[in-house]
Amino acid sequence: MAKPVVHFEIGCRNSQKTQEFFAKLFAWQINVQGPATLINTGSEAGIQGHITALGHEPHNYVTVYVEVDDLQAYLDKANQLGGKALVPPVEIPGQGSFAWLADLDGNIIGLWKPKK
Repeated sequence: MAKPVVHFEIGCRNSQKTQEFFAKLFAWQINVQGPATLINTGSEAGIQGHITALGHEPHNYVTVYVEVDDLQAYLDKANQLGGKALVPPVEIPGQGSFAWLADLDGNIIGLWKPKK
């Protein structure tokens, strides 16, 4: 199974200002949906993303999400390879589940398992 990058996330302190910045910079369509703001980049070939203000560290980050078939298995594998599981699997009702890991240098990588 391929492991494509399927989504990106931009973390920030002030979601409204960050939304306005990227909407004006790239003419992205911004759509607030709960605590996250969905980004439509306007391209079927590119991936879509979202903006979020977590309210805690990390405040400023950009991460990508890799689609996998078993979140916990990849968190465990990352730990075995010297990385670190940061966020255990979290379900997004009706959509799927995500998790976060850190690589050897502490970069945040998201994992995504869509609902089947």
